[in-house]
Amino acid sequence: MVNSLKRTTLTLSLVLAASLALSACGRKGDLDPPSTPVDQQNKRGVEAEKTPDTPFLLDPLL
Repeated sequence: MVNSLKRTTLTLSLVLAASLALSACGRKGDLDPPSTPVDQQNKRGVEAEKTPDTPFLLDPLL
């Protein structure tokens, strides 16, 4: 009985330690400002080539 309690406590402690250690991996830094779009960088205002609109296989489902 005491051995299973120790094993359970050890297991829970390891899971807690691992979750605390891994929880900091997803932390985000400061937000970066959005970059300038390419069309605004191009001062001449040349039109971009348009791609033909081809239907997608799953479009009828939407």
